[in-house]
Amino acid sequence: MNMATTTPPVEGADRWILNLRGLAVTRIGIDFRLTLVLDGGWEVVLEAPARLSVGALGSRRAVIPEIQDVAAALPLFGAEVASAVAFKSGSLRMVFDSGLHLVCPAVASFEAWQVTGPQGRRFVSLPGGGLATWGTR
Repeated sequence: MNMATTTPPVEGADRWILNLRGLAVTRIGIDFRLTLVLDGGWEVVLEAPARLSVGALGSRRAVIPEIQDVAAALPLFGAEVASAVAFKSGSLRMVFDSGLHLVCPAVASFEAWQVTGPQGRRFVSLPGGGLATWGTR
């Protein structure tokens, strides 16, 4: 069994380390959201515009789920998560073994993203910033 499915997320002062390392994107869904289904029972759903870049400082491409402008995210299919961090400010940062970095900041008017996993674990970016968590203790 992959360590990410058995090791719970770890809370830090300003973030949660989601422990998704090694989980692969097995399906990508597109409607008014962009859904990345990971093995191990995890799912990442983006509803707000996000940025995808090669490396932290590489050229950036917008991913805008509400208008299905998500072609830049298609190379994530099959990629493995190298790190995933849910910041208490409401931002999400994921790094993949392909070198792609996905960042989705909080937005003022709605929940920008959510990450759900086994045992009822859920992380949600709150409107205007902040992070709600369930099943983490």
